[in-house]
Amino acid sequence: MARLLEEYRKEVASKLRDRFHYKNVMEIPTLEKISINTSISEALQNIKVLEAAREELGLITGQRPVITRAKKAISNFKIRTGNAIGCRVTLRHLRMWEFYDRFVNIVLPRVRDFKGVPTKSFDGRGNYTLGLTEQMIFPELNPDKVTKVYGMNITFGTTAKTDDEAKELLSLLGMPFRK
Repeated sequence: MARLLEEYRKEVASKLRDRFHYKNVMEIPTLEKISINTSISEALQNIKVLEAAREELGLITGQRPVITRAKKAISNFKIRTGNAIGCRVTLRHLRMWEFYDRFVNIVLPRVRDFKGVPTKSFDGRGNYTLGLTEQMIFPELNPDKVTKVYGMNITFGTTAKTDDEAKELLSLLGMPFRK
């Protein structure tokens, strides 16, 4: 069992139950999924960049990413319908808990001049999205083999009904929010 999942079941769930006065155990919010999405503009000219990004995202998450394609043609960006423009992966269950643990305890402290993650990135339904500017902060990647630096969006999907509940859940799980 993942270390963070065990901590959630023993401590975090009871703290959330006391704070928000849930009557049923099933009402207690939990982490449901983590979605990681990246899009690379250079993939239109060079498909090898997208394949390299797919391999790197697979190393980071431990799961094979899916290549995403354009749904609509956008002439200003020279994108046609069906062009491969990025990749994404959705983590659930044990892999999700292990990724969250590594992300909070290993990856975020490696960010230069880190003051905490912003608190205004909740969507109103209990999900939190965080944008990273480069993938080099993940220790699984070898800096010598990285060909292109790209950013990614990481969405933490929770079962919380409100943003307050989701923020409390993520902060009890170790997410360092700005003060």
